Amino acid sequence: MNVFYRELAAWWPLISPLDEYEEEASLIHDVIERHRPRAARLLELGSGGGHVAWYLKRRYACTLTDVSAAMLEVSAATNPECAHVVGDMRDLDLGRTFDVVFAHDAIDYMTTARDLAATFATAHRHLAPGGLALFVPDHVAERYAPATDAGGSDAEDGRGARYLEWSEPHDPAQTSAVVHYSFLLRAPDGVMQTRYERHEFGLFPLHTWTELLEAAGFSVEVVEETTEEDRPPRLLFLGHKRSA
Repeated sequence: MNVFYRELAAWWPLISPLDEYEEEASLIHDVIERHRPRAARLLELGSGGGHVAWYLKRRYACTLTDVSAAMLEVSAATNPECAHVVGDMRDLDLGRTFDVVFAHDAIDYMTTARDLAATFATAHRHLAPGGLALFVPDHVAERYAPATDAGGSDAEDGRGARYLEWSEPHDPAQTSAVVHYSFLLRAPDGVMQTRYERHEFGLFPLHTWTELLEAAGFSVEVVEETTEEDRPPRLLFLGHKRSA
């Protein structure tokens, strides 16, 4: 992931524009408000360029964490009001607690059950009694279908970025699958460059998600999103930490 999230971090606002996250952030906000209406402090694991946080920070005091310092630098420029901490969601320990711990599609980079369990333990450790953990993976095994996607945008200074995303069929015997990314990048002077990177992402059945969350100490709720997009609706996993 050195190409996408480090070398190309500065291109992130063009590769994945901020305005594409408004609906997503609204969904997340609505889930939190429905289950923890008094929540004030939010920790995001794998926050990347901070585009979801840009909307959530209007309601919550956000602490954003990611393994990529380059992506957090991009986020800090967009979200100077938020705290930013470099850290791995599998072993992060900030020594304090939050009302909500949230992980968006970065949770997909947990490719083994051990990784997933470690992330759930991190969430539980950082939640105040009665807190809410919210995980929004792109896929669960039962609903996964290989697909292609494309996008990108242009900047006023002449820069432009386009990407192609191509995911492969899944081997049911494995807990991961492969997605390929190809990038076409235009500099302000019109010079073009291309970059490619192969990513591996976790793909677990529903029962693995629920069993590992329960093993981490959560009571579990699964919510299906409502979407008009041409894809299977995602499942949101809610972990409720017991009150003291």
